[in-house]
Amino acid sequence: MSFAEKIANLMARPNQQPGPTDDQPWYLKYGVRFLGITGAFFCILFGLFNALTVLLLNISCLIGGILQIVIGFLVMGLEAPCCFFCIDHVGHLADMADARPMWNRAALYCVVSIVPLIFCIGLGSLFPCGLIFATGVIYGMMSLGKKASAAEMRQAAVNTGIAGGQTTNDRAGIINNAQPFSFTGAVGTDSNV
Repeated sequence: MSFAEKIANLMARPNQQPGPTDDQPWYLKYGVRFLGITGAFFCILFGLFNALTVLLLNISCLIGGILQIVIGFLVMGLEAPCCFFCIDHVGHLADMADARPMWNRAALYCVVSIVPLIFCIGLGSLFPCGLIFATGVIYGMMSLGKKASAAEMRQAAVNTGIAGGQTTNDRAGIINNAQPFSFTGAVGTDSNV
């Protein structure tokens, strides 16, 4: 058993199908999960720090800190439901989130990571919310899918007429019929003007 398979077995969910169910590389799939767990941990930690600013009578950072703690627990529950093994609803929520398309999770993470920054802008909010936002961005890139091979892209370019020949695109005719630019000097140097 290789090291990657051992890591995959440790990170696998209890009811997860064995083998790859999508075309994402293992390092991207588990790397984004690790980034989400790390971001959730720092969100909870710095959320507690921001919530303690109530001692300085900073109510907006108190609200931002409480939101960070809630967001941290939400992301931790979606990315690592094994941390909440005693709460059955977290497992069901994580299974429902895994059944949805990845762009839903990406949109959720990107939107909720901005909300605490509205209330309290500082390094204690920017760093953990930035990690959650980066997790959402990577999920968004994963939802786009794999890039096509060079041969498939070349064939698509030939079919659309980009690689030469006749085109069916109306805008492409503008470029094909363009005349070359030429530089001309000043026509006349009239000093009376």
